[in-house]
Amino acid sequence: MLWYDSFAMKLTREWAQHGTTLNLRDPRPSWSVGLAGRGARKDCSPRGESICHGVRLGDYVDRGPDSRRVISYLLTWEWSNLRLVALKGNHEEMMWRTCTELSDPDWWMANGGDRTLASYGRSPDDPSNFLHVPRDHLEWIAQLPVVHQDRYRVYVHAAIDPARPLDQQDPRTLLWKRYRESFDAPYGNYHVVHGHQAMADGPMVMKHRTNLDTMAWKTGRLVIGIFEDSQPGGPRDFLEVLGPPG
Repeated sequence: MLWYDSFAMKLTREWAQHGTTLNLRDPRPSWSVGLAGRGARKDCSPRGESICHGVRLGDYVDRGPDSRRVISYLLTWEWSNLRLVALKGNHEEMMWRTCTELSDPDWWMANGGDRTLASYGRSPDDPSNFLHVPRDHLEWIAQLPVVHQDRYRVYVHAAIDPARPLDQQDPRTLLWKRYRESFDAPYGNYHVVHGHQAMADGPMVMKHRTNLDTMAWKTGRLVIGIFEDSQPGGPRDFLEVLGPPG
């Protein structure tokens, strides 16, 4: 538990600048529930004066053993000085569809759903167990946005179709598409920030997009992009945190 607090103190030091957006990717390892520093200070600045923004890019479940705790923590977010935007990822989409529609459970189980069910104390062997995931968790997933936009950037779990305006994007693109590695087409004047495309040696920063997915659930390496709200383009810096894989 000590390194939870150490990480939280590091974050509060970094967050002590007004007008900063942090982007947190892939909080699924066993240590991920400590991302926001449970038990540590809950202010962004030393005197709690700054308001910071955190955008999480989805995939809060599967792969790691503590999916239930991650959702519970995000659902009851209490940091008044860190305004959180939690986007939906494809793993939340799989979980929601399986638990509400009972459609093709093997699809979810093959992608880590068995570990998520185990975090709720349920076995994947009995299909009726899908009905025992707490309703408030499923309702929280259902209302998650799939894209977030600020003055200079667009944040999404997977990808943006550069030929469509935001209000006409296909949800399958936002949640599932993978860019070609060399793809770097502009999306208007916005820089696209995304995950989903796993890169153990990431992050990958290009002129028009940044990929923050470093397979934290497998590598134990979490990368957080720090973006200045008053400046266009990619991240000005990164925070990197190492912990045990999920």
